[in-house]
Amino acid sequence: MAIEAFAPALETFQRGRDFSAWLGLVPRQHSSGGKQRLGRTSKMGQRDIRRLLISGAMSIIRWKGRNGGKPGSWLARMLPNKPRMVVAIALANKLARIVWAVMTRKEVYRDPAGAVC
Repeated sequence: MAIEAFAPALETFQRGRDFSAWLGLVPRQHSSGGKQRLGRTSKMGQRDIRRLLISGAMSIIRWKGRNGGKPGSWLARMLPNKPRMVVAIALANKLARIVWAVMTRKEVYRDPAGAVC
């Protein structure tokens, strides 16, 4: 509901990364000469939706983090190697891209064999 209320029409974004960047969930790029340099997350986007996605990601991490998630899943590989907040931002980014794809294609979400959790 918050995305429909606060975000512009999702069809205005060409891809999920553009929507995620509008929310402020992707790293800043300082790239030149073909060399990619990624910085901190920009936090320049819509604050309310970003907070909701991050708090949802933190609850998924808390719930799945108890047993480490499904073995071999993206979350299970990230949790032992990265700080929890970094994983939460990455998961919120992933969730924003999923939301964009589901809402622009007007489909029901099908989890491809535990891709997220």
